Amino acid sequence: MGNYFHHVLVGLLALLPMANPLTSISLLLGLGGKLPTVERNRQILKASLYVALIMFVSFYGGSLVMQVFGISVPGLRIAGGLIVTYIGFAMLFPATTPDETEVQKDFLSEKEKSTPHFRDLSFVPLALPGAAGPGTIALLISSASTLQSTYQTLPLVIHLAAATVFIITALIFWIALRCSGRIMKVLGESGIDAISRVVGFLLVCMGVQFVINGGFELASTPMH
Repeated sequence: MGNYFHHVLVGLLALLPMANPLTSISLLLGLGGKLPTVERNRQILKASLYVALIMFVSFYGGSLVMQVFGISVPGLRIAGGLIVTYIGFAMLFPATTPDETEVQKDFLSEKEKSTPHFRDLSFVPLALPGAAGPGTIALLISSASTLQSTYQTLPLVIHLAAATVFIITALIFWIALRCSGRIMKVLGESGIDAISRVVGFLLVCMGVQFVINGGFELASTPMH
């Protein structure tokens, strides 16, 4: 039992700084400030489930997927950086033209028009690359590779500890995003718009840094 709690503690200390819920809170404040409370809570729940699912898939099958498609860790970091940069630009310079949802309304029936349609933020960007971004995925894949090289067959305590870490991380993510509703009420629409632009700039910086880190890591990797 002591070994189990040790693995859980080490996993949380390693994973939580990477899966920083503050990033997703900022994204939700910037992109989901106008969502109704019920819809926002529904998307938060979906995003939390996606975070747990991405972590499970990355830990148990991430290295296999990357090998099958010939993806390297530096490539993963660069791709994630480009996605983060794109989201940051969209928040920093919001579009003035009608969005996809508004354009699609012209082709809907009257019954469909009366049903509200909201942009789904749960998977992209709240879960990916918000909490389960390139850094989180790379950490899980490298950790799984290290454990598999240490143990011929992963013991049961490792599986239980990994599942516990992923569930606790997703739960912390859910709690943090649910608390963002109070922040939205205090800030108001103008405050959320200002935060959206500031967060957009920070995301652009983060995305560029991801690309730089991936480039340096790629340059230092010996060619085969």
